[in-house]
Order: sequence, then C-alpha cells, then structure tokens
Amino acid sequence: MKDAESFPDLNTLAEELRLELESKKFVLLYGCNGIGKTRLSTAFKDLGKVVNTDADTITSDTLYFNAFTEDLFTWNNDLEYDQDRFLILNTASRFFEALEEYEIETRIRKILERYADFDFEIILDTDSENEKLKAVFSREVLTEVENSPKLEKIEGIKVSRSEESIFVWCFFAAILELAIDPDIDAYDWVKYLYIDDPISSLDDQNAVQVAVHLVNLLRDATDPPGVVISTHHPLFHNVLWNELRGEKKCRRLFLGRESDNDNFVLRDTGATPFFHHISELMELYKDAKRGRVEKRHYNSLRAIAEKAASFHGYRRFEDCIQDDGSGFDPKLHRRFLNLYSHGGYSHFEFSELLDEDKKNFYDILVIFLKRFRFNPENFESLATTEPVDRVT
Repeated sequence: MKDAESFPDLNTLAEELRLELESKKFVLLYGCNGIGKTRLSTAFKDLGKVVNTDADTITSDTLYFNAFTEDLFTWNNDLEYDQDRFLILNTASRFFEALEEYEIETRIRKILERYADFDFEIILDTDSENEKLKAVFSREVLTEVENSPKLEKIEGIKVSRSEESIFVWCFFAAILELAIDPDIDAYDWVKYLYIDDPISSLDDQNAVQVAVHLVNLLRDATDPPGVVISTHHPLFHNVLWNELRGEKKCRRLFLGRESDNDNFVLRDTGATPFFHHISELMELYKDAKRGRVEKRHYNSLRAIAEKAASFHGYRRFEDCIQDDGSGFDPKLHRRFLNLYSHGGYSHFEFSELLDEDKKNFYDILVIFLKRFRFNPENFESLATTEPVDRVT
C-alpha cells in the first residue's frame, strides 16, 4: 500500500486489509466516530464467509469483536418484580461454541479479576420455553453485623454499563485465548482477528489495561491470526501504538474520507503515534478550502481545540482562538465555534451551512494552525497558509 490510498467502498477497503495481513501481523487503524469502522469490520468478516443456498454460514475465517458482539448479550431486568436480573447469551452464534468443554467460566474469571470486583455464574436456564444460557452477577459488600464488619454476597445484581462492557470483553478475551491455543481445535477456523473499539464504555485506566493485555496475549502466541484493531479512542490507540513499537510487521493507518468524492482513504501514520490528529486537521483544511463545510466540521475542530487547551494548560478551548494581528475577531469566531458544536439549537440542526459560515470556519482553522505549530515536515504548508477572502 502507498502512504495514502483511496477506496470506493468498504468491501474494497476490507480486501486491502486482508491483503496487508498476508505480510503483516497487525494493522492498527484509527478513525473518528461515524467514519465506518464497525461497518468495515463487518465487511471484513463477510469476505471470509461461505454460505449455502439457504443463506446459512458454512464456514468463516474471522473472529471479531464489535458492536454486534456486544449485542449477543441482552439484559433481562425483571421489570415486574425487579429481583431476577441476568444477562442472556445468544448461543446461536459461533462465538459461544465449546463453552462447557473448555471451562470458559474459569478463563473469564481469571481475566475479569484484572478489571472488576464483581463475580458471575453462567447458568443453563431450563425453566423457560427455550433453554438459554444466562450470566448472573454478584458482589461482596461489607456490612455491619452486631457491630462487627462482615462480607455479604449480594446475588442477582445489575452491573453498570461499564462493568457490562468489561465482562463482555473478558468473555471475548477468554475465547481469544482458546483461538490462539495450538492445542485446541474448536477455533482452528480463525485465520483473522478483527477488534473494533472494545473500550467504548471503559475509563482510561481500564482502557490502558485492555490495550496492554491484548497486545501481550497476541504477541506471545505461537501462531497468532492476522489482527486488525480499529478505534476512535486516542489513549487506547496511543497505548497500542507504543506496545507495538518494536513490532516490525505492524501497519499503522488513519481512516478518513475524501472530501470531493466521499471515497474512503487510508493514510500511513508511519512513526508518529498521534498522526491521526494531523490527518484529521488536514481533512478539515481540505474540506474548508473546497467550501464543503458542515456542522460536523465545527464539532471536530472544537474537539481538537479542547485537547489543545487541556495540553497547553488553558482554562477554556476559546483561549486557543486568539487574534493574530490580521483583523481576526476572536470573540465572534469563538462564539461560532461554540454554537455550531452544540446540538441543542434547532437553528443549527441542518448540516448545510451558509457560505459566510464556511468562510468563518476556514479562518478559525487557519488561525488555530498558525498558533499551534506542528512538525514542519508534515504540516508547514497548512500552518503558514493565509486566510482566504472567499470560499473556493
């Protein structure tokens, strides 16, 4: 693959990733929310499926984790009595095959202990019309009994959304251990592993732990599958990047869209872990020059300004938008950036903006780039570009 390459659709892009994994062990992919990462993981998985005339899957070659994986676990919250709460496992998926044979509970529990203080039990429910597997959660809490502290086990608890995400991830990690174990043949169909944003509900500490554990698990494997990991989470991406720093067979890519034809584009980030920030700014700049500015562009620039303010110690993101002596009105443009990045104003619900608003966006972006200098080798032309008088 070249340093930057365009693809007309997700299937073509997925084929390119499979081609990359013929010579690489890892592909680390950064992309913003809404760019199509989950759909890309599905396209990648579908390319390895063989179906019969009844549309039943006969074989597949990809073990994947994405939003659809999390949907294999659904809550029964017992809304009538609010007592019998459990997580239902959709065992129709190959994801759950060979669970009893390999003591999956024990494997999950060993991983879960890294992240959480709750416990669980997987139970075969035979009381319902259709047998189903369910996970029941519990937690030990400290209580006072006759003025003496005592640990009491509370059964049937409803864990938080973050804890649920941790449990699902640990379930997947336990299955991944089976898939990369050369002595276990239940998952020997796994040729590729595709993991898309496993830490969407996790705090930063757990995001770091997941990244480190995942890389160590795969790097220590005897014959691991080809791996694609995609994320929109900067911290998770950076930890993965650093953990894979010495891995020669790793490709680090930024996923974006071309502004003039909406093609998908992959850019090689090379040896710069945060090159996705630069790539995102380049996308914003290119769209602004073409006059193809929408509300989402203001959202993206606001997010970058927030990060810049935090990094440089400013109290507010507005402090990053200052007059450079060229007649720029910082108060007016800070107000534009603030208003257009909020969704609570009905006047701004339309994605299409006026030409004046597009011009304002371009001016704000250029001032930001001139204030915060980037590596000249990557960004000199953008950082020194003068504001335009009209949108082209």
